[in-house]
Formats: sequence, structure tokens, C-alpha cells
Amino acid sequence: MGLDKTVDSVDEAVADIPEGASLAVGGFGLCGIPSALIAALLEQGAGGFKVVSNNCGVDDWGLGLLLRAGRIARMTSSYVGENKEFARQYLSGELEVELVPQGTLAERLRAGGAGIPAFYTPAGAGTQIGEGGLPWRYAPDGQVAVASPPKETRTFDGREYLLEEGIRTDYALVRATVGDRHGNLVFRSSARNFNPLAALAGRVTVAEVEHLVEPGELDPDEVHLPGVFVQRVVRVFPDDPAAERRIERRCVRTEQEGGA
Repeated sequence: MGLDKTVDSVDEAVADIPEGASLAVGGFGLCGIPSALIAALLEQGAGGFKVVSNNCGVDDWGLGLLLRAGRIARMTSSYVGENKEFARQYLSGELEVELVPQGTLAERLRAGGAGIPAFYTPAGAGTQIGEGGLPWRYAPDGQVAVASPPKETRTFDGREYLLEEGIRTDYALVRATVGDRHGNLVFRSSARNFNPLAALAGRVTVAEVEHLVEPGELDPDEVHLPGVFVQRVVRVFPDDPAAERRIERRCVRTEQEGGA
């Protein structure tokens, strides 16, 4: 691969993602999600994905589109409360779900990308996270078909810690505000969220960027994620419906409530 990592379209960017691939997907709620890449993957046709992402979008946007189409087999997430179809599939045994404390999920992605196979954390110690038995998958009759295993524990300075494994995935899909042709990325404000961590975890990381610049235009001090962690860059345009930046919960005040 040359230093120019750009591809011409989101369809080309995800064309080789196979059936059953594991995916790390950036975003938090609907903020900073790689919506154009997700839409292209929906059109591409593969499924059976094992997805690692903080959440699973909503019923009609983001990863919720892949979920509704029956293309996700397993989710590793920390929060899933905004998606009714997610709850339906999980409780009916159609979807396997591993719930992970949010900070632990972030560190598992970072550790995987840094080549750290496992680490100890106090989060979840003394709960079912550590003891095992959490339902990962239900049977159609409502019984637990697959339960979480117990985690290895160790005591440091009188406190119990759990051993958590780093996460590596076949691909990662992320969204950045600015990227250059070498794959250096800049994220904007809260849209940074899980994007750099997901990018670290992917063996092949694909970034959709809103603004594509030439190498050398980014000040090195501005770069949030170096291009060494990114294999493909594709520009998305504001007038593309698939690249729309939606608001998950629109909270507004009336004129009377907000005053002049």
C-alpha cells in the first residue's frame, strides 16, 4: 500500500468485508458514528457480524440499520437502551450480547490496539461481571442459552481486580472531521469519543472524513490519530443523506421557557 490511502467511495471502502467479520465501530449514541460506511455495508450484503461498539444506534439509524436487517450476530457494548429492536432480538434469542462497563470497554479497545493482551481493573469486581452467569444469549423459550464465564481475579493492595482481555477486530469503521491522504485524523469535540479507540483495535481501519486535505496541511500537534493506524480514507459529503449527522434526543426549550 502506498502512502495515499484514499479510496473513491464508501462502497469501495467496505467491499471486501466478509461474512462473519468482527467490527469495531466508533461513535457514542449517534455522535460521531460512521453512518456512510454503515449504510454502504448494509448495501454490500454481508452479515453475521460480531460488532464492538459503545451502543447499537437507534432503530432507524446507524448500527440499528444493520441490526434491523438481521446482519449482526453479536454485540459487545456498554449501553443499548435506545433501540427497541435490539431488546427484542436479545430477549428472543436472535442476538448475542456482551455488556461491558464503559470504561472497561474503552480500555479493552485501547489495549488491543497497543498489543496488550489483557489487564486488571477493579470495575465489576464483586458483581456478575466477575462472577459470570450474565445471559449473553437466550434460547427461544426464555432460558439462558449462553452465559458469561467467570473472570480471573487477583488482589492488589487488598483490593480485588478482574482480568479483562484486550479487543482486536478484523475491521474498524470510524468517522473524523478532517483527514489527510496518509490517514492522519482529527476529530471534533465530543465526536472524538470511541473513534480513536475503535481505530486502534481494527486490523484494517476505514475512516470516513468530512474534509480531506493534502499531506502536510495538518499541524502534527492537531492530529488525534496518526495515519499508521488507518488503512483506508474516504471522503463523505454533507449533501449525502447517509452522512447526515443526526441528534439522538433533540432537547429544545420553547420561547416562553427560554426567554428572549
